Amino acid sequence: MTVFSSAVRLTQDLVRQDSVNPPGHETRCTAILADRLAAAGFAITLCPFGDGRSSLIARIGQGPRPLAFTGHVDTVPLGRQAWSVDPFGGTIDGDRLYGRGSSDMKAGVAAFTEACLRNAARLRDGPGALIVVTAAEETGCEGALALVRDGVLPEAGALVVAEPTGNHPYVGHKGALWLRLVAEGVTAHGSMPERGVNAVVKAAQAVVRLGAFDFDEKRHDVLGAPTVNVGTLHGGINVNSVPDRAVIEVDIRTVPGQSHARVRDAMAGFLGDGVAATPIIDVEAVWTDPAHPWVGRVFGIMGELLGETPEVRGAPYFTDASALVPAMGHAPTVILGPGQPEMAHQTDEYCLVSRIDQAVLAYDRIIADWCAR
Repeated sequence: MTVFSSAVRLTQDLVRQDSVNPPGHETRCTAILADRLAAAGFAITLCPFGDGRSSLIARIGQGPRPLAFTGHVDTVPLGRQAWSVDPFGGTIDGDRLYGRGSSDMKAGVAAFTEACLRNAARLRDGPGALIVVTAAEETGCEGALALVRDGVLPEAGALVVAEPTGNHPYVGHKGALWLRLVAEGVTAHGSMPERGVNAVVKAAQAVVRLGAFDFDEKRHDVLGAPTVNVGTLHGGINVNSVPDRAVIEVDIRTVPGQSHARVRDAMAGFLGDGVAATPIIDVEAVWTDPAHPWVGRVFGIMGELLGETPEVRGAPYFTDASALVPAMGHAPTVILGPGQPEMAHQTDEYCLVSRIDQAVLAYDRIIADWCAR
């Protein structure tokens, strides 16, 4: 019988908790983590986020700027396609651990939790560690933003975000600005359209114009250009009336240094008075200079473990770092986790067992490096 590591078993425990958001129920996961960390001497704070929901802050040591790890335990829904495995079973087949949230990102949370537990004495007597496990990341970093609003986050010396990267270190990610664009019209009988103003037509014209929207922004050397995608378009109530309202939802991905306020203003000016724009999600890009000394040491550690020199990369998705980095003193940040990026949000999602154990070893070495400073 195969005996799996404690990090793999913890990943299974977390995957077996249904924390699909909505409704979330993240306390099912944070309670498991809190019990383990408290037993090892971590000071625990469970931060409520609605019924059955909580984020977790765990700290050990008294260092003024601890090494921080973060991850979320909510997941996206299962989707309409049938799974071939139990999405909450934590089943292992060969090198694959299956389940919703296995790659995104319960394996990462399990791996840094186990690494911190293994190094608890070293961290307690040294510079210390901070663990931030959030609720409601998948719906726009809501849990992390609540922690920021509540003022419960201390400064950190450096931050590891355990989102899925296949254990390749990333130094940043794009931002996300989701806008709801509303076109208003005047209703009338469908047989007399000349008596109304068709909001769906106005919205359709706006969608066509969006294809020509110019961000007037230089490409980022690593993350490329900002993008805009029209995700939804809804309008009208019944076929025999002129629709008086239509709603477009737009997903804009921004690059480091790009101001979301300026993007919103530019979009509003481009579309004109006929379409009103309000933000749905507003989380800015994150970037750490690859020449930062700590980033260089992390790249060195990962180069030894991966057997190749890591390239400077960034993620197209957003992470809780958008909210946490400014609140934690703009600590240098790497995104580094065992999950498979291409498996995030997929049917039959899985994480490689070997990557989970490799991530624990990586976090071990990052902790050792931090404590040796």
